[in-house]
Amino acid sequence: MNEQTTLPKRASSQRRGVSRRELITSAAGALLGVIIIGLVWFTVGREGSASLPAVGELNRPAPDLTLPTLDGSSLRLADLRGKVVLVNFWGTWCEPCKEETPALQVAYQQLQAEGLVIIGVNLRRQESSDEAVREFVQQYGVTYPIALDVDGEAARLFQISPIPVSYFIDPQGTIRYVRIGTLTTDDVAALFAQLR
Repeated sequence: MNEQTTLPKRASSQRRGVSRRELITSAAGALLGVIIIGLVWFTVGREGSASLPAVGELNRPAPDLTLPTLDGSSLRLADLRGKVVLVNFWGTWCEPCKEETPALQVAYQQLQAEGLVIIGVNLRRQESSDEAVREFVQQYGVTYPIALDVDGEAARLFQISPIPVSYFIDPQGTIRYVRIGTLTTDDVAALFAQLR
């Protein structure tokens, strides 16, 4: 009988609840944890925005290449030394190229005055013609120079594979980055900032 009377007393002493001090300590710990997580997230988020987009890094001289342009003149890559040059290989039939072209045009408009040169190198196919290239350029409002890889020389020298593919050349004439796939305006801006 003694056991029965002592059991309820023990149980009631164990159910006393959480003290005010414990509540304050728990709340302060939770708040400190949230602050630390926020600081880490903010720091990592800032570093992530400054990082480069997914590109391959190269370190080889750009080929000394001269190509005819859509406007009837010729373009010599070596004449562009001293500037950051983005050489973008594309085709009128290429769906990802159609998605990428507006972003390249915006990047060109925003960064041309700072020294960015974009050259769109059209890869020829049997069914493509100068007229098809002109229609594409007009449709997408392209104002950067369009070179024509009539005999595949540029594709061979740059060793391209799938398109779109873009090569970023530094002011000294060295290919530094290659991006297979589409670029965004932000991608171009980040890579340009690294090279100028």
